Amino acid sequence: MVSISYEQSHSAFDDDLVLVDRVLSDDTHAFQSLYEKYHDKVFAIARGILLDSEEAHDAVQEIFTLVYTNLHRFDRRAKFSTWLFRIAVNRSIQQSRKLKYKKLQSPISEQVEMVPEAPEEMEMPDPFVERSMARMHPNDRAILTLFYWDELNLQEIAESINCSANAAKTRLFRARERFKTIYEEEVAK
Repeated sequence: MVSISYEQSHSAFDDDLVLVDRVLSDDTHAFQSLYEKYHDKVFAIARGILLDSEEAHDAVQEIFTLVYTNLHRFDRRAKFSTWLFRIAVNRSIQQSRKLKYKKLQSPISEQVEMVPEAPEEMEMPDPFVERSMARMHPNDRAILTLFYWDELNLQEIAESINCSANAAKTRLFRARERFKTIYEEEVAK
């Protein structure tokens, strides 16, 4: 009979947990590995919510700084990626709110310069999609980004936004409906 260790039997052994343990033991190369593994997904989340590549790059740096400084709080009940995506969504939404406030406070001439452009990294299929996404609430952009661009399933989305799978399904449905309405308005202009 083959003997299986705890690590091998622990729900599809998670390489990320090994890296987390190494980071907590002051192995900076392990954090670099986590960064490289998840950078593109975190950027896609931030870009999908913020709709601006430069702001998304700033958000990614802040997100990974938060992850590094709070890694000791990761309790392992969720996958590392889920915990990371939750931080990415929350931080990106916070930054989106700050940008909205900053935009409201700036003169009209500066506001024209703040209109986001679609970057090469995450090109929107057509300009109506980009304009429609820009008009949506950051929470709606987050769930649509997680589902369509990051291709997470409902359970992963639920864990990333800290709700049940049914709530995630409902939020996704409502975000799709709002997107459809806004999109149709954009096309009709």
